[in-house]
Amino acid sequence: MVKPAAPDDASRGKYLTEHAAGVTIFEQGAAGAEMFIIEEGDVEIFRRFAGREKVLSTLGPGDFFGEMSVLEGRPRSAGARARSACRLLPIDASTLDALLRQHPEIAVRMLRKLAGRVRRYEEEEEHAARAASAALGQDSRLDLPREPVAVEADELAGEAPAARLVHASGHVYPLRAGAAHVVGRFDPVTETSPEIDLGPLDDQRSTSRRHARVSERAGRFYLSEEVGTANGTWIGAERLATGVERELADGDTLRFGRVDLVFRRGAEG
Repeated sequence: MVKPAAPDDASRGKYLTEHAAGVTIFEQGAAGAEMFIIEEGDVEIFRRFAGREKVLSTLGPGDFFGEMSVLEGRPRSAGARARSACRLLPIDASTLDALLRQHPEIAVRMLRKLAGRVRRYEEEEEHAARAASAALGQDSRLDLPREPVAVEADELAGEAPAARLVHASGHVYPLRAGAAHVVGRFDPVTETSPEIDLGPLDDQRSTSRRHARVSERAGRFYLSEEVGTANGTWIGAERLATGVERELADGDTLRFGRVDLVFRRGAEG
């Protein structure tokens, strides 16, 4: 069972939220800035597809849910509903970062949960493919050629960036309107590369694989630090707290670990 350390035991009661049985805690596709630890009661995790609903799991006291939106900054992949009257402890990105540093076992549980989810999806895909092959007498879906995925950079070719990050070496990272740009380094384990890859500029490896995020909304750009980042993120002399957004102004100096960049509005002159 997860025993959260922040907020501490003496004060966390005032942060608990109560939900009656049947109440939706959050909907699939909604924006998510918090995860939840169940203090009392049961919660159903469900997904809707083609007008049908499927309950994926039922969680009880000590379990947690909603962490993927906090970690990835993406909409909720599933909904959550109170199966019985329940009390929940909301955990935002800053608090989650502190929990992971103080209690590594929580990170291990998250990894196990993610591994189990991937395994379940693989088993469901294989089962569906075998069923389709048996029913149609055709190639399994696993063997069918896959359509190439469009590359976002190609879609944006010719579009002038709304802003950019500039390094003293002359290296420029364009920032597109309406997009979120992850700042970090290439991760050979997951084979993922951030939109702003500082690897070539960071020979000391001071930036985390997934270090920070630059987002644009309504013509304004914001910087926030990702959960689990080491070596810090700064705007000028201000060190950012994990998960807390700060608006950027033209000419701001940003530091990711030991890499300094300058935020500039508009395309290169």
